Amino acid sequence: MNRFASPQVLKEALLAQKYLASDELSTVVYLSLQLEKPILAEGPAGVGKTELAKVLAGAMDRELIRLQCYEGLDETKALYEWEYAKQLLYTQLLREKLSQSLSDTSSLREAADRLAREEDVFFSMRFLLQRPLLKAILSEKPVILLIDEIDRADAEFEAFLLEVLSDFQVSIPELGTLKAVNRPVVVLTSNNTRELSEALKRRCLYLYIDYPTLEQELQVIRLKVPELSPKLARQAVELVQRLRTMDLRKSPSVSETLDWAKALVALNANALDQQTLETTLSVLLKHEADLQRARQQFFSPPPKDRRSGTDAFPSAPWRN
Repeated sequence: MNRFASPQVLKEALLAQKYLASDELSTVVYLSLQLEKPILAEGPAGVGKTELAKVLAGAMDRELIRLQCYEGLDETKALYEWEYAKQLLYTQLLREKLSQSLSDTSSLREAADRLAREEDVFFSMRFLLQRPLLKAILSEKPVILLIDEIDRADAEFEAFLLEVLSDFQVSIPELGTLKAVNRPVVVLTSNNTRELSEALKRRCLYLYIDYPTLEQELQVIRLKVPELSPKLARQAVELVQRLRTMDLRKSPSVSETLDWAKALVALNANALDQQTLETTLSVLLKHEADLQRARQQFFSPPPKDRRSGTDAFPSAPWRN
């Protein structure tokens, strides 16, 4: 199952997909492939958890099947449901055939018993609408299964997942137990909006992905947006790192840093001057209160030191 000889080989394969992995990340992913255990990736939104599943699919040349979790998600949306409209259509088309089959019965009970023997026709794989979980289990080829933002789903759905993640099989009353043809590689992500159960965590290898350091984020920018000048890239990342130290409703994610870098390239920006920052800050911050706080921090005249008469706080980044 594991095509990678070592965590370092896996790390290089992810880098080829333009994903900068730490030694810890590549080791956890490598072990998950070796041990055939799901990965539970937790951390702030936008730090590369979902992207990890995507690049892993690319590195392993596998299809990515994604289940996006949300409040109210249930088995019918995640696993399967019967195509009742199709069953009804077939029933109408086969009405004459059914009538012929039941014509020689002498009572309603006998007709019902005979009809019941034909139930398998209407509750077969022909009428089963496969949702992401079942599709991943029954896939003829090995796949990557991404269960995204599991913390948004209800605790009941999380409990339902335990059977799937333990045995990679599901039970359908009309068909019995269906086992995985090929065991999928499973990546679960969580933004920590609620505490996940210990039972779920026991079934997974845990991986925490935090915001990158300045140098790590610079490497990501160079890898993903090489058109941005090195000087401007550093200025941009330094400002993003400063924003993350502020008390904001939502700190800028790595994906938003990348969006901002692409925006700067699209605007042919040569330097991070005040006008550029004022007009593009909303690419990084998505709440009005955060924008106001950042503008107050960066654009308001800094208070003067009473004794020296100089600025009391470090100068704004575009003035460097």
